[in-house]
Amino acid sequence: MSDEKIETTSKDDAETEETRPSRRSFLKGTGAAIGGGAVIATGMIGCGDETTAGGPAETTGAAGGGGGGEAAGGGGGHAASSVAPGELDAYYGFWSGGQSGEVRVMGVPSMRELKRIPVFNRDAATGWGATNWSKDLLKGRASGDTHHVHLSYTDGTYDGRYAFVNDKASARLARIRLDTFECDAIVDIPNSFGTHGIFPQRNATGLVFCNSEFRSPLPGTNADPQDPSTYSALHSAIDGESMEVKWQVMVEGNMDLCASDYEGKYSFACSYNLEGGVTLPEMMANDQDCLYVFNTEAINAAIAAGDGTMTLGESQVPVIDARGDDGPFVLRIPIPKSPHGVNISPDGKYAMCSGKLSPTVSVVQIDKIAAAFAGDIEPRACVVAEPEVGLGPLHTAFDGRGNAYTSIFIDSVVTKWNIDKAIEAFGGAEGVDPIVQKIDVHYQIGHINASMSETKDCDGKWLVALCKFSKDRFLPVGLLHPENDQLIDISGEEMVLVHDGPTFSEPHDAVIVTKDKINAVAIDTRDHPRYELFNRWAEEDGIDLQVDNRVVRRGDNEVRVYITSQAPDFKLTEFNVKQGDEVTIILSNTDNVEDLSHGFCVTNHDVNFLVNAQGTESHTFTADKAGMFWYYCPWFCHALHLEMRGRMFVEAR
Repeated sequence: MSDEKIETTSKDDAETEETRPSRRSFLKGTGAAIGGGAVIATGMIGCGDETTAGGPAETTGAAGGGGGGEAAGGGGGHAASSVAPGELDAYYGFWSGGQSGEVRVMGVPSMRELKRIPVFNRDAATGWGATNWSKDLLKGRASGDTHHVHLSYTDGTYDGRYAFVNDKASARLARIRLDTFECDAIVDIPNSFGTHGIFPQRNATGLVFCNSEFRSPLPGTNADPQDPSTYSALHSAIDGESMEVKWQVMVEGNMDLCASDYEGKYSFACSYNLEGGVTLPEMMANDQDCLYVFNTEAINAAIAAGDGTMTLGESQVPVIDARGDDGPFVLRIPIPKSPHGVNISPDGKYAMCSGKLSPTVSVVQIDKIAAAFAGDIEPRACVVAEPEVGLGPLHTAFDGRGNAYTSIFIDSVVTKWNIDKAIEAFGGAEGVDPIVQKIDVHYQIGHINASMSETKDCDGKWLVALCKFSKDRFLPVGLLHPENDQLIDISGEEMVLVHDGPTFSEPHDAVIVTKDKINAVAIDTRDHPRYELFNRWAEEDGIDLQVDNRVVRRGDNEVRVYITSQAPDFKLTEFNVKQGDEVTIILSNTDNVEDLSHGFCVTNHDVNFLVNAQGTESHTFTADKAGMFWYYCPWFCHALHLEMRGRMFVEAR
């Protein structure tokens, strides 16, 4: 490749260069203000009334396909981005859903939305959050804030077993089975506030690390709620198999994004606000923060031996207090300023810490960390490069060819840079520029990720830019605009923008995985944890769930109604209960046909849930009104679908 740096510009930019500054050149002029409050004021300036570089090519492919022809990939050494009707994508994409509380499944490169997996949210389509097992799992809560979704690993690559996702709002971690694409476990993380960054171990499905972002007065630490200097935060480790919190390490600073190495030795957390501030000016006072490095081998050994541990409040989870100076458990590597994302290169050599309030990415050489823990070198000596990539760097992805791609929030660009050249330049080599290319994105990019980028199998095909603002990219839809997920082809020498994708609020992160890593089932395997509940009920009532249709009265006001369904009919077409009864419907779908789902909706009772082929589900409600009420199947399943219904008779007391 030539050493020439590529900075994409549009025709409109060139034509107006003498009469008005481009968005990027204007924002470059604000760079001197990066260290203070002016970054907030300028961060949204020039989001772009102009047409900018790398705009989407004319699309000719399938809906959401991003277009065909060479301009959209498929020529000039680039990958084809269109996926024709009836063809399948090469990749799965797993998107966090932000305030929606869900996880979304995309096809890449088509960018077609394939599924929404309800996790922390109440989902009216499936009944999640209202059905018995899911309601108990959520403990009555109906919302969450999913920021980061990551898949389980074996030997440095995805093993297709699980996806893990956080809830920042209520300090929870959820696990999703990737055979059924259903949530099967949620754990509350004690004394953690604003659980933000998460990451699994990459060497095996072992621990999942979770960072609490909000320093807080923790119980048992003599903290004064009125004195922020006494606040602390927790780095938690959760067993990915048992979903039990195994240990926590207490530190003094806010922790943002999280990562793990490829050998199972370390976990990482970018920390901002070492000032301990609670207001914006207080949190931006210092010029440096740090990267926390947790020595997981030493921590595991100490926890196993019970050495130096404590518990906090009512929690029985062992905690190591590592506040203050570096020690055997935690190393603090100085990083400028307010670092946000930490990402590990696919060769396992480097941790990239994006500066957010510094225009730099700090490159930490992981094999130097042991010497820093031993005291043989200063922690800052682990930093081997610090390229300037633009204003507001947040996250970094990789192509497996030695290049990194960093999302730049204020500049609204993706910067491609070469890791080896960045190290050479930092070491004093003259005339070495690590910046390869910058491409405009639209607008204010947050997270970024590339196909298989977080594994040793990183393939350098596709990159997704999750942009927080779409502004003028789509038809106006009122007050709340969609966000913009942009797909960029990185398979050739230059980045090429191939697709704009409007998305509902608010994806924060995504991973892209080759389809061969995922082995989805189409018929319910009946081994989900909810079946423990259904089987217990069936045993109590002498019921065969997939055969019997029966009403079982349990005491004065508790009724279980067992129903089977086979398109286009419920095998129990009427039942009687009394006003005030607590009624539990247990519906089993006996169809053994892929994609033949049934549901159960009781009119005027707020009961509506989904049951997939060969599955069972339940919902409990109170029959509080006397009369006759229809129930019906809300999921189209047969030509006689509309006739699939029955009657509930509620006798007045």
